[in-house]
Amino acid sequence: MKRSFLGWALALVIAVGGAAFAWLWFAGGSGEPSTELTTPTVVEATGSQSFVITAGDDSFASFEIDEELRGTPQQVVGTTTEVAGQVQVDVSDLSTVQFSDIVINARTFKTDSSRRDRAIRGPVILNSASDEFEFVTFNSSSIEGLEGSLSPGETVEFTVIGDLTIKGTTNAAVFDVSATLADDDTIEGVARVVVLRSDFDIAIPNVPGVANVSDEVILTLEFVAISG
Repeated sequence: MKRSFLGWALALVIAVGGAAFAWLWFAGGSGEPSTELTTPTVVEATGSQSFVITAGDDSFASFEIDEELRGTPQQVVGTTTEVAGQVQVDVSDLSTVQFSDIVINARTFKTDSSRRDRAIRGPVILNSASDEFEFVTFNSSSIEGLEGSLSPGETVEFTVIGDLTIKGTTNAAVFDVSATLADDDTIEGVARVVVLRSDFDIAIPNVPGVANVSDEVILTLEFVAISG
């Protein structure tokens, strides 16, 4: 029996869709980092302490983005503990605070779906499976709102201005930061910024069931930094 035209067309759609899915799957790689993160350096100033962001569960970076999944609105959250950086602080003169580069391994972001994670690592979204675009970096250029001194238990709020690089594209970004001197040797804080994924050439693959993905993305760094 000859197959109908509709049957051939359906088979072609399934074949092409399967190939596209397979391409997305393998292009996403394993999600394993290519190398261990090292702490970026910063010029030490007289009278300052160096506080290094701790690795592991104490510090993590995350992104939040809205989408519709099969018609239901939801917020997608991806997190990674692969972050590194440090800050130089003179608690008697906060105007001298300096940040090193902040580095995040974008290849290791995880959401609630391994399929989504692979797609995120693929060429269309973050392309972090590629060694060239494995890392997200933030290079600070100035700090606003810091002055005076800081004692254990006190919290300060300020902004850090600099250049954010994602997928090889660099744009200016302003992080809102809240930081607490938990004790003489520990700083705990949260830094947050809202960016547009279109500014960083981050597209969303045409995947069945996924629609209305927001252009706005919330990036957050929650950190614990230890004096060392």
